Amino acid sequence: MSVRVRRIYEPPEPDDGVRVLVDRLWPRGVSKADAHVDEWPKGLTPSTELRRWYHEGDASHEEFRRRYEAELDRPEAAELLDHVRALTRKGTVTLLTASKTPEESHASVLAALLGG
Repeated sequence: MSVRVRRIYEPPEPDDGVRVLVDRLWPRGVSKADAHVDEWPKGLTPSTELRRWYHEGDASHEEFRRRYEAELDRPEAAELLDHVRALTRKGTVTLLTASKTPEESHASVLAALLGG
């Protein structure tokens, strides 16, 4: 069982396992064929309001994490998180994001919650 976080702009690797796009919007400049995305659970992504608040620049990653985890407690998001958690029990899951700094993005929060 393994959870990885990678930028979607990096080429797929054989050991990626199930590739899950965790961004609400499809990344610019990447064709769906080239991305090799297996799942795209949009309901697992931060709300538009939370993303905007975080990207305004005054927010700490810790406060973002706290607010995002609260959003993940909502029924739709919790169900999707359970689904991805089930995928991790079967093998490697690679969380894909367009973020330039994945370690400071929601993808890192998801990875931590999934045991990665």
